[in-house]
Amino acid sequence: MSGDLTRLTAHAMAVALRSGETSSADLAAAHLGRIEAEDHGLHAWLAVDPPAVLAAAREADAALARARAEGPAALAALHPLHGVPVALKDLVSVRGMQCTAGSRILEGYRAPYDAHVTERLRAAGAVILGKTNMDEFAMGSSTEHSAYGPTSNPWDLDRVPGGSSGGSAAAVAAFETPLALGTDTGGSIRQPGSLCGIVGMKPTYGRVSRYGIVAYASSLDQVGPFARDVRDAAALLHAIAGRDARDSTSAPVPVPDGLLHLPASDDEAAAGLRGLRLGLPREYFVEGTEAGTEARLREAVAVLEASGAHVDEVSLPHTDYGLAAYYIVAPAEASANLARYDGIRYGLSVRVGDVLGDYLATRGRGFGPEAKRRIMLGTYALSAGYYEAFYGKAQKVRTLIKGDFDAVWASGVDAIVAPTSPTVAWKLGAKLDDPVAMYLSDACTLPVNMAGLPGVSIPAGLSDGLPVGLQLIGRPWSELDLLRIARGYEGITATAAWRTVEPHGLAELRAVGCPTPTERAAALGAGDR
Repeated sequence: MSGDLTRLTAHAMAVALRSGETSSADLAAAHLGRIEAEDHGLHAWLAVDPPAVLAAAREADAALARARAEGPAALAALHPLHGVPVALKDLVSVRGMQCTAGSRILEGYRAPYDAHVTERLRAAGAVILGKTNMDEFAMGSSTEHSAYGPTSNPWDLDRVPGGSSGGSAAAVAAFETPLALGTDTGGSIRQPGSLCGIVGMKPTYGRVSRYGIVAYASSLDQVGPFARDVRDAAALLHAIAGRDARDSTSAPVPVPDGLLHLPASDDEAAAGLRGLRLGLPREYFVEGTEAGTEARLREAVAVLEASGAHVDEVSLPHTDYGLAAYYIVAPAEASANLARYDGIRYGLSVRVGDVLGDYLATRGRGFGPEAKRRIMLGTYALSAGYYEAFYGKAQKVRTLIKGDFDAVWASGVDAIVAPTSPTVAWKLGAKLDDPVAMYLSDACTLPVNMAGLPGVSIPAGLSDGLPVGLQLIGRPWSELDLLRIARGYEGITATAAWRTVEPHGLAELRAVGCPTPTERAAALGAGDR
């Protein structure tokens, strides 16, 4: 097969693999070559093991050869991701591989078992390329809080890719992998998806098992897919979703096979929009929303209406309280989850002579500033005398937020359309000195986590040359419906000029002496903060 294999979508790779036009080994080698050549200036990856990747690819090719020998039915029985490379955020357990969660406190830790999603990917025949960079313990919105240095945005290497799953998003946008997994606690898949100009989906809470995922906030975390188009994201979700007895929050809800059969035709996909009723929440145009971001969203709504969808303004009145409630609930759960990192059982261990001193020294050295900030916030919120005033009240607000969404669904709305992020990607370092400004970047995404709903961000154009994302929010377990709407929007905008624009930083990544993101951040200096 001629051309750059890394530019293929995953579904195009599947066709080429089954026809014998290419091999899984060739796909793996092409992506490994791009990572080696370009990731110095991007820093999307924390661990890649080329010999293991190529060995897994050869196994996938052997299975493909056996299926070809058995006939068309055997080939059709293979999962569409068979032989396709996938990246994993570095909080997903892979037996024998590092699992740092972006923190020094887990430096050197190697997972002794596979996460449920890892098992599902292996069963599908996917090839795991490696582990991607992330904000420490998924605490952040920019991937600048990684203990191993920040990641750059392929659209502008001086800017952040979003977070906390920024490494996965940047790797997909830069063609270093066709697919990746992230986790979304308050927007950590959808927001970097928006800022990097790709598709990112947060499934319904309980749709995907959290077994083997390093926990941040257990009632909010959910694993989900990144891809460069909707059909690929749907196929990856199909591979990882489903009940897992090892996770009590994993729901026994069937995974729809329709995820593998979204329309290939743009016209057919667009036809599915006719007659849909979509809600546009007035509260999601939050203070600080950039003019270009709002303009792209309004244009997307107009395009949806022109295609036969009905878009009506709706109200989610408790949205304004979502940010405050989230930053009580999430840190409270984080303070409990991170208590296990004590320097005794695994990970970093600093010895100073006594048990309490060892404990304090290990956590003091192992956790970064943002993790410490959230541990302190959460511990305070759960402390005697403050539990009901803070955590208990936040949980009540959470119930009210869910009630707002329930009222919208009861009114007959099929899905909600909203901004994903109120801004495009910002400069490295620009918000590090103002944590509240950083937190506000998730104002449009975190209510979805508080209510346990599915949401997906899809590209919706450019503002000042940088990607803008359109967010679709649905009823519980409506991932297939959401992805059909997303595929419809993809279809009606297939010929839009902005879809032909590639990330501007790709050429620079191959330049000799391309600075690392850490060097770029230092060069930008405090003046940009």
